[in-house]
Formats: sequence, structure tokens, C-alpha cells
Amino acid sequence: MSNTPPEETTTSHAGAEEYERRPVPGNALLRFKSFIGMYAGEHTAGTELMIGPLFVAAGVSASDVIGGLFIGNLLAVLSWVFLTAPIATRMRLTLYYQLEKICGRQPVVLYNLANGVMFCFLAGSMITVSATAVGVWFNFPMPGLNDLYPNSVGWVLAVGAIGVAIAFVAAFGYRMVARMANIAAPWMVLVFIAFGLVSLKEFIDVTGTEIQSASDLWALAQTHLWKGGDPLPGQVKFTFWHVTFFAWFANMAMHVGMSDLTVLRYAKKSWYAIASSGGMYLGHFLAWLAASLLFALQIHLDPSNTSVLPGPMANKACGIAGLLCVIIAGWTTANPTIYRAGLAFQAIMPSKSRFAVTIGTGLLATVAAMFPAIAMKLLGFVALYGLILMPMGAVIFVDFWLAKRMGFESFYAEKSGLSFNWPPFLAWVLTLVICILLVKFAGIQIFFVSLPGWFIAAGLYVGLSKALQKKTESEVLHA
Repeated sequence: MSNTPPEETTTSHAGAEEYERRPVPGNALLRFKSFIGMYAGEHTAGTELMIGPLFVAAGVSASDVIGGLFIGNLLAVLSWVFLTAPIATRMRLTLYYQLEKICGRQPVVLYNLANGVMFCFLAGSMITVSATAVGVWFNFPMPGLNDLYPNSVGWVLAVGAIGVAIAFVAAFGYRMVARMANIAAPWMVLVFIAFGLVSLKEFIDVTGTEIQSASDLWALAQTHLWKGGDPLPGQVKFTFWHVTFFAWFANMAMHVGMSDLTVLRYAKKSWYAIASSGGMYLGHFLAWLAASLLFALQIHLDPSNTSVLPGPMANKACGIAGLLCVIIAGWTTANPTIYRAGLAFQAIMPSKSRFAVTIGTGLLATVAAMFPAIAMKLLGFVALYGLILMPMGAVIFVDFWLAKRMGFESFYAEKSGLSFNWPPFLAWVLTLVICILLVKFAGIQIFFVSLPGWFIAAGLYVGLSKALQKKTESEVLHA
């Protein structure tokens, strides 16, 4: 099947039409295969080589990490299937244009700014991952687990070169992103499996363990791989619930936060969102476990070596193939992330071409990648960015499914001609304030606060919308 629909003839150097401010037409829809490749490529990717080791650094036990990843990833898939996809395939609008109809132009500018910046930082962490592989080849100093700033000219140059290349691919649009993922994903999955198997074999060799049964393998996992106990300095202790909620909400901005309306608007059928299971169980299950084995082996061989550097770990396990996997894995994850961020910024500046805006977005992500603090604190950052973008997902869900039942108008800003609709904006801001207070004063860790936060946002939006619209109607009647 051609990935370039016949209608897409209104193109220039800016690439294919992306339908930023109108529904995706029928002849531009994509089949299931495109989403399998995109989700598998995006989530079996560079950040997995950071997140997996951080589970070990967090002192997680074998039963907690395996059970938590299984349940949490299932909840993530169900969130895409039942929350995001039904709205995406009915409206076929980007997240940003749909929010504009609900909130008005002005609040969406602020939201898109936050959205774009957070996606840039996330993409930057993926570029950071790819640069660690280049560091092995050119042997320049690379950052450690607690480093905040770039520590060598070689690091800056490597990040710059990779970031610029990724930005150009993302600028050519979703079809180019999907095509790159389809090409890279199958090979990357095999290399991640190799990471796990090679590390496991070396563990067996260095510990002298005899594996005669599944119970022997499980005993090795409990005593040497994911031992539990205290986390490394500067890391939060993880339990089953930490792992479950982290796996579920690692992509909260995409499913619960509705960012993947922008991607799934191209799906012919709502059930295509099941393709996310390829990313969750190949990437956020298999790849996280395989990557954590790399780090567990490194710590076992040298307890003083706590550096979480995917390049050196992959090189030790699989040589050149491992290094190429790290580079391409970071690439395929950063591509759709920069694409999403570019759409967010382009919605703020609709007169600018999406191509140019996406290039600028990629350069911003590249600058962020030069500072390793985000990648080295990725567990906390992922939870934070999901929390910041989550409330507007609740607003979209309520506005689409519940507005009429709750007695208020959906798409109120568009219908009333408002440039600033206060209820969704206040629901967003107040939810974030409440969640921050819960974290700071009620002792709820950031990994857990987003679930109650979603219901808080939904309730606030319903209450505020009913109150404001009723007040507006009363003012009109008495005018």
C-alpha cells in the first residue's frame, strides 16, 4: 500500500499535507500495518535503554518488576483503545485543533507551549541515548548518572549531529516517521532480545549458576538480576505499584492525555489502537527487562560503575550491532516525538510552515539533549510531563462523551466565538495545583497522583462549564 494518499498533491518542500486544521479525509487514512510499525518503533527505542537500568537503580525486586510491567502495560493499551482511539477516529482532528474548539485560541496557545516544550525535552533524552553510542566510537567523555551539564566538546558535537538529522526526518511528516519505524522496528526488537540473552548468559557464567528449570532461572532473577533492597543514591525505591503505575502512565500524555489523537486520526478503524500493544510488550516489557539486565550485569561486575550509558552497555553485549541499535532506537523514538512537538508549536504559529516549525523544534530538542539531567532522571521526568498534560485529556473526554448528558455544550469556544473559555483552562491549572499540593503536603508520590488528578480535572470541568454556561445564558436572557 502506498503511504502517500492521492489527495496529497498540495505539497511543497514542506512535505505532505498534515491536515492540521481540518479532519483527515478518507483517502488519507492508513492501515493497521502503519500503526504496528510506528508504535513498535517508538516504544522499542532509545529511552528503553535508560528506563530499564533505572528500575535496577531503584532497587526493584524480580516479582515486582515483572508483575508490575505486565499489568501496567495492559492498562496502557486499554487506555489507547478505549479512551483515545474512539474520539480520534470519530473527529479525525489533531489534539491541538480539537482543544481550540473547546478552550478557545488563547488557552490552547499556553497548553501547546507546555506540550511542545515537554515533548522537546523528552525527544532530547532520546537524542542523548543515541549520542552515548557515538561516544563509544569516538571515545570522548560522557555524562554520569548524576551529571546535569555537558562534560565535553565531543558530547556536544555528537548530540548536535544526531539531533539535526532526526529533525529533518520528522519535518517531512507522519508518513516519513511511520516509514522509518516500519524499517527499523523488526531489527531493533531482535537486538533488544539479544541484549537480554547475552546478559543472562554472562550472568550464568560469572555466577556459576546451573539452570536446569524455570525455578532455577527465577532464583537467579531474584538473587542477582532484580534483587530488591535499597536503591542507588539519588533514586526512589520502587515497588510493584511504582512499576505498575509507571508503566501505565509512562505514556500518559499520549493516551489518557489524548496526544495520540494526532496520530490515531489517520486510523481507518478505532481498534487499530491495539497496535500499541506491540510497543508496550516489545518495548515497555521485553526491552525494559533486557536493558535492565545490561545494567544489572554492569553493577554485578563492578559495583562502583553506576553510570547509565546505553552505548557502552550495548557495545559490551552486542558490539557494533548493539551500538547501531542504540543510535537507531533513539532516532525512531525522537522522530514521532519531535513531530508531535512541531504540531504543538505550529498550532501556536499557524502562519508558519509545519516543516520550518518542526526543524526549529528539533533544534530545541537537540539543545536540551546536550544537558544529560533529563535522561538521567527520566523516571521522574516522564511522570511529571504526563501529569502536566493529563488534565486536558480529561477535558477532551468529558467534552466529547459527557457534555450533553451533563447539561452543557461541547465545543463551547467554537460555538460561542470565545477566544478564551475559562472552564477548561481553570480545570487544567487547578488540577495541577491540587496535584502538586498532594505531592508536597500529603506525601503522595508523583507516580501515583495522576490517577486521582484525572477525576479531579473531569469534575472541575463539568462543574465550571455548567456554572459558566448557565451564567452566560442568564445574562443573555436579561440583556
